[in-house]
Amino acid sequence: MRNIFTFFAVGKAECTMNFGIAKGGALKVSLQKHTDQAVALRVVLIVTLLVVVLLGIPGKSYPVLQGACSSCHTMHNSQGGDPMNLDSSTTPNTGLTRATCYGCHAQGGSSPTVNLGPNIVPQVMHSGATHLAGGNFGYITGMAGSGASDSKGHNISDLTGTDSVFAGFKPPPGALIVVAGGGPHPGWAFLRSDILGCAGVNGCHGYRAIGGSAAYFVNGITGAHHRNVGGKLDNPTEHANSYRFLFGVKGYESPDWQENPSVLNHNEYYGRQQPVQLGCSATSCHQPPGGIVKPANGTISQFCATCHGNFHTLANGDTEGVGSSANSPFKRHPTDLSLPSTGEYAAYTIYRLDAPVARIAVPDAPSSVVTPGSDAVMCLSCHLAHASNYPDILRWDYNTLTAGNGGAASGTGCFACHSNKD
Repeated sequence: MRNIFTFFAVGKAECTMNFGIAKGGALKVSLQKHTDQAVALRVVLIVTLLVVVLLGIPGKSYPVLQGACSSCHTMHNSQGGDPMNLDSSTTPNTGLTRATCYGCHAQGGSSPTVNLGPNIVPQVMHSGATHLAGGNFGYITGMAGSGASDSKGHNISDLTGTDSVFAGFKPPPGALIVVAGGGPHPGWAFLRSDILGCAGVNGCHGYRAIGGSAAYFVNGITGAHHRNVGGKLDNPTEHANSYRFLFGVKGYESPDWQENPSVLNHNEYYGRQQPVQLGCSATSCHQPPGGIVKPANGTISQFCATCHGNFHTLANGDTEGVGSSANSPFKRHPTDLSLPSTGEYAAYTIYRLDAPVARIAVPDAPSSVVTPGSDAVMCLSCHLAHASNYPDILRWDYNTLTAGNGGAASGTGCFACHSNKD
């Protein structure tokens, strides 16, 4: 807690107070000595009001979990003979928790957030009409949106079922199939694209491990919620201070996960001005400690490239990638590349929630300004992370985008950047 020590003398009252801001924004005020309780309490109220006004203490706390331990944990999954799991399951969970990732974050209600004690919990699967920044797995099952389809998102097997297209050990789209020397990438011998999870080996969040120390690899996400850091994250050293628990990723986190998005309330993503060569013979996806999987430079596109590397890398000895250079024409649409400052791209100057850009430096706060020549295109400029209401997890309906007709899709989707082709 950040403390401020203050001495007051008001009439006959003398009191010594400590007040400050604890983690999560909670106000702490203590009265140590006084001679007139009524007057002293009035002083406390006045000072408390001033602190709230001057420091802008938020009414909600999003990053670090707070409140009673029993909101999230149970010692025996039993109280009065009834199970304590949030879904009433009698099966206990690892970590003495009352739910798995799905039990907390995929409750299947009608809202993109729910309350758990004093905490606001983001939902990644629900029937609501709007979704958070990552999207909604409910689009895959038909719980939300225009109808069920596997092509609308990443298939999390426990939520959406297995994906028959990737049955067995089939690599994901854009995977780097071969490594230096022409041999197969060993990862596709044990990674399961058809039974994805939230964290760990077959997931995205936390530590994505092959094996090793339990401190790094138990469920991938262990400990992150209690050490979570929000806001500007430009030095990710563990899962808890990485953007959205994506180990090694930099960025700025919207405090409400974009539940109420605007040009001044949105995530800020980190990118590069030019892509790099990714692969086992180039810039590696495996970093210390223990060769753990993480993006080499901390960009969100490099993170996606740890599975879909061929979509993001410059050509190297293992793949042709987007092409041999960071200049047009490209073989695949580039990412981690600054928008040109001339031509049709120069028109993109106001931040768009339907086609966001990445910044080459993590900002202190969200900005409504886009700077061609600096700000970059990235994976999430076109796609959502979890699932969307459109095929290929796109942010828009690709089938409605017709060059040169200026129709209903005018100024949307691809035309946010390619403004002259509308």
